[in-house]
Amino acid sequence: MRHARAFGLALALALPTAVPAGAAGAVNLVLNWTPTADHSPFYFAKAQGWYEKAGIDLTIETGKGSGVSSLRVGSGGSPFGIADLATMLVARSKGADVVALMSIYANTGQTFYWLKSYGVNGPKDFPGHKIGNPPGDASRVMWPAFAKAAGIAPDSVNFVNVGPTAKIAALKSHTTDIISDFYNEHDLKVIEFGSDLGYVNWKDIGLNPYGNSLIVNGAFMEKNPKLVEDFVKITQKAYAACVADAAPCLKALLDNVSGLDRENQERQWERIKYLMTDEFTTTKALGWIDGGRMKKDYELVQTYLGIEKPFDVQTAFSTKMLDTSIKMDPSKVKN
Repeated sequence: MRHARAFGLALALALPTAVPAGAAGAVNLVLNWTPTADHSPFYFAKAQGWYEKAGIDLTIETGKGSGVSSLRVGSGGSPFGIADLATMLVARSKGADVVALMSIYANTGQTFYWLKSYGVNGPKDFPGHKIGNPPGDASRVMWPAFAKAAGIAPDSVNFVNVGPTAKIAALKSHTTDIISDFYNEHDLKVIEFGSDLGYVNWKDIGLNPYGNSLIVNGAFMEKNPKLVEDFVKITQKAYAACVADAAPCLKALLDNVSGLDRENQERQWERIKYLMTDEFTTTKALGWIDGGRMKKDYELVQTYLGIEKPFDVQTAFSTKMLDTSIKMDPSKVKN
């Protein structure tokens, strides 16, 4: 099956680069992809010395997809990571020792984009076309779920390996007919393609699983509960600070990551605030993960992808380390 092959590729990508977690204070965070605005709070908190003051020596590592980061963290190769939660559940069912601690995207950012001039006007037109994304991409792993919800055969498309930064170029050159990307990158495509751009967010066809989230290796959390709690609360505080004022956060990102356009990152952050906002993050705590929604996500994975080894989904996440006094501010969300 396609998702099994995708996880095989993800495993191959994850294992060769896996490194020991190291001393308790020295920790690694493996991102889901290359650093962009949604990762800026980590760079901001690090620049402010918040992690250091808590005795955390943080290294931020560029990722190669949610499938890779889930396996990397789950194998103990990195204490912390960022991953799409549905993809993380698949990894956990395959034996990955991984737990979600904080949602970043309360709404799914998964979106497919295409050009209408290529003869695609919606998901029903996907069969026979090429979809471009990296092998560890969450949308490739979760493709069977999208295909079934859209009423098309999972094996009706071909996947083309396209790097995270090459998606627009691949679509423009017709190397691929459709690309998957996060909604936070939406404006860049609108600027590039204008009225020829077509798109569908997964929630538009009834799929809204939790998106990118902070995950931790279970054994590491058991051995270092105070460090993990400090890491979660600092990260939560950083996201709240960036919602209040994005400028210093984006500066911290741009100071550490080359090749990013400030205006594009500013546009991204506005979309990200929308993705961060739901009834739970605004009332319970910023980053809250709801048990009922996780149950539905588990059922989605079980139905469309299969759970290799069933587990209680309530053990796959924890909200105990979140600061409930920090909530998402909906007044800062424009769209």
